[in-house]
Amino acid sequence: MRELLRSKNFLIATFFGAACLVFVGLATGVAARADDGANGAAHLVTIYDRGDKKVIRTDAKTVSEALKQAEVEVDDIDKVEPAKNEPILSSDFNINIYRARPVVIVDGAARYRLLTPAQTPAEVAQEAGIELKNKDEVKLELAHDHVATGVNSQYVVHRAKTVHLSFYGKATELRTQADTVGEFLSENRLKTSTGDYLSADRSAKIIDGMNLEIWRNGSNLVTKDEEVAFTVRQVKDYDRPPSYRAVQTPGQNGLQTVTYELVMQGGQVLERREVSRVVTKQPVEQVEVVGAKPGTGLTASKGVNFFQDSNGVMHRETYYNLNMSVVMRNCGQGGHYTVREDGVKVDRDGYVIIAANLAKYPRCSIVETSLGPGKVYDTGGFVAKHPDGWDIATNW
Repeated sequence: MRELLRSKNFLIATFFGAACLVFVGLATGVAARADDGANGAAHLVTIYDRGDKKVIRTDAKTVSEALKQAEVEVDDIDKVEPAKNEPILSSDFNINIYRARPVVIVDGAARYRLLTPAQTPAEVAQEAGIELKNKDEVKLELAHDHVATGVNSQYVVHRAKTVHLSFYGKATELRTQADTVGEFLSENRLKTSTGDYLSADRSAKIIDGMNLEIWRNGSNLVTKDEEVAFTVRQVKDYDRPPSYRAVQTPGQNGLQTVTYELVMQGGQVLERREVSRVVTKQPVEQVEVVGAKPGTGLTASKGVNFFQDSNGVMHRETYYNLNMSVVMRNCGQGGHYTVREDGVKVDRDGYVIIAANLAKYPRCSIVETSLGPGKVYDTGGFVAKHPDGWDIATNW
């Protein structure tokens, strides 16, 4: 009996020992597999290359290493997505290879041939250094001269045409690929009412740079943004000669929104009335320092003055007193001028109004005078004897 019990205990101990060994072995195997996954030792990488698909199991850390293990060669000009230096983080990873190939892209009379991996027409244009504007299109088309170019197809740039549109008085510039005015209106969802004036027939061809107007017969409210010209304030420096002029604070034009009521008929303005004017940005006054040292420039008592400019040219200066409204229509002044405290007539920008030899000093050019910077508005018979002479407008 004692021997029998001893045998049973032995069998039980042997069984539990074996079970423990099996359990430890299983646990060790599970731990090893868990450790193998945690370290990312194996990835399934799928490589797509020109329609071919290649799957490898790899422990590569980067795209470049995976391509090397797969024995896939990639030139520097080829494109790889993700990039070669990107890490492989997932267990199921895809790599796309876009091989460079010769392409031809045509932009008007210009033709470009390049080797590129770019896939989309816009990318090909970018690779060729072609700037695309709004509504420009690039299309892949058959090449009619494939024998000369070596390619069966080519990318062609179709430039959009510009239309200057006035829609019920609202001016805008639009670009379009439309062939006709009707297609252009539909493309931009521009709806017209019965009896509206359209400056071109709907079947008319769109021409680059064309003007197109749409007006409503009768009353139209038109809102425009207009500039507000800055004013000029001059500060006199009595220690400097009159020829001195320096801008202390630059002026800036303001903005105003003006609404007009227009009575239209057949595209013609029959009546125009201002409804409102609102300044949305105040102009900044320009402050200038001008020399006013007495006795150094032309005066009424002198009658004639000789002035040497910074280039060493001697100018014979005289003065005249006439209404300058007509000549002030030149140079964008609109007939405007004022008279300084010393009696010298100046334009809106503070320039002394002078007459000069237009062959040497073109109208609207800026020159030096003894009374400050001047602008040429007029001429006279004196230039025959004094080609470098100035006749300065004053109230003397």
